[in-house]
Amino acid sequence: MTPPRPEYPRPQFVRPSWLNLNGPWAFAFDPGLSGVERGLPAGEGFTRDIVVPFCPESALSGIADVDFHPGVWYRRTVCVPDEWSGRVLLHVGACDHDARVWVNGRQAGWHSGGFTPFSFDITSLLTRGDNTVVIEARDDTRSPLQAGGKQCPDYYSRRCHYTRTTGIWQTVWLEPVPDTYLGRVRLTPDLPGSALRIDAAIAGTPARGTLRATASLEGRPMGAVEARFDGDRVAAILPLREAVPWAPGSPTLYDLELEVVTEGGGRDVVSSYFGLRSLALSDRAILLNDKPVYQRLVLDQGFYPDGVFTAPDDEALCNDIAISQGLGFNGARLHQKVFEPRFLYWADRMGYLVWGEFPNWGLDVSDPRALGVFVPQWLEAVERDYSHPSLVGWCPFNETQRDQDPAILRAVYRLTKAADITRPVIDTSGYQHVETDIYDVHDYTQDPVAFAARYAPFAEGGEPYRNRPDLDAAYGGQPYFVSEYGGIWWNPGQSDELGWGYGGVEGRPRSETEFLVRYRALTETLLEHPRMCAFCYTQLYDIEQEVNGLYTYDRRPKFEPQLIAEINTRPAAIER
Repeated sequence: MTPPRPEYPRPQFVRPSWLNLNGPWAFAFDPGLSGVERGLPAGEGFTRDIVVPFCPESALSGIADVDFHPGVWYRRTVCVPDEWSGRVLLHVGACDHDARVWVNGRQAGWHSGGFTPFSFDITSLLTRGDNTVVIEARDDTRSPLQAGGKQCPDYYSRRCHYTRTTGIWQTVWLEPVPDTYLGRVRLTPDLPGSALRIDAAIAGTPARGTLRATASLEGRPMGAVEARFDGDRVAAILPLREAVPWAPGSPTLYDLELEVVTEGGGRDVVSSYFGLRSLALSDRAILLNDKPVYQRLVLDQGFYPDGVFTAPDDEALCNDIAISQGLGFNGARLHQKVFEPRFLYWADRMGYLVWGEFPNWGLDVSDPRALGVFVPQWLEAVERDYSHPSLVGWCPFNETQRDQDPAILRAVYRLTKAADITRPVIDTSGYQHVETDIYDVHDYTQDPVAFAARYAPFAEGGEPYRNRPDLDAAYGGQPYFVSEYGGIWWNPGQSDELGWGYGGVEGRPRSETEFLVRYRALTETLLEHPRMCAFCYTQLYDIEQEVNGLYTYDRRPKFEPQLIAEINTRPAAIER
């Protein structure tokens, strides 16, 4: 039987042999966090089943219990294929929030953070035949020491907070590797130089050997390089015969094969891909391949009616990008969630610009202990997604509190720049700005006349609008945009307060025509502004009670998509 989400979960780092562990697992709730004392690590005490990788709050898990769950446990029997030799790695795409893993009753390792992947070498814990894998997850959504993003801290979802996710919510799999193997890779495009920089970490037993990299384009050889290594790091520059840029509308991707060969005869082969594109900033625009590209972004929060954080299938990830592009957007803010790698894969394939963001809501980063939770996980996210050409910027924080320590925002901005010198970084989306490459604001003004008047002085050489002029750093001439606007309440026929959107029931449009007039006026204000480099509309689809999507939660269009696309795709001032 084919497991749910059967596709390889890490499409930019593919090995040919792997074992998908999605599907039925034994499961137990642990409200008293007493599972260790009750013998669960040894595989005892499991009372029900769950379908992985769906969280127990979701319908697709088979449980659909939306209460708070301080602890949950998973158990599965695994038989490692006889033909596997060398090491065996256990991978978990994401598990919210703190995870511990046991194999055959012995602890394999632990990981803190609900949005980033982890893996353990479990070779020494395995036996021939059946093996028992047990995973514990602890999740305290209300803790100020835990990032939750848009997970609701109250029992009932409200406003822009939604159903929680506990435990495993991305694919779990096993993978054989040789004794010395490729740990991780950074791919940095050099479009002007017609080359690719490769920085690789070698894992396992330290050894001497060679990294070989071979690139091709639509089956045609594009270049190859070899680099010797002695230890755990190796770098190489791969020259390319043809430099074909990646861009929206023309998302050219090169295939890449990476091979590690050690002097002892070990061999590890990984398939990957990359896109050639450059990023730079002018005073008015974000330059893609040295050209100003107006970023027509939409807010995407990555929620699904039956899967919550987890898409029901790979097609759903692709479809969310397709419906966005059908509305005339060329990208998205991936909002308050670290999206799974396969979403970024489809963004790469479909020429869709995305911004990476951390789900900082719920985390009090003024507390040094919380910062200790945030920083490792944020750097894991940056490292995981570094090589995707579709990813054009980072934003570690969204809408910080007024008492936020500005020194922390500055430190995280600089830390992010140190981790990735190739992309712009917004210190905090909306507010407050301390040190930032791009100056953005959030503005949910529903009156188009007042909205336009707010930005008119900036168009004429005056100061731009700032969300917190008493706290924000002075504007320093950076590219500027409104990174949240609109959010127009639209749920025809609803007259009560069960739904939520900006403007509320009283401020909502009274007809589809009135909605489109408002949408056009707000959006054209931003497109026509000579100092705007982008916009980001809230939002792509409804989520639970929040009804300001252009599509419904189950991805049905509220309007003829072409009507929205006609507005969004008008040439922007900076593109003329």
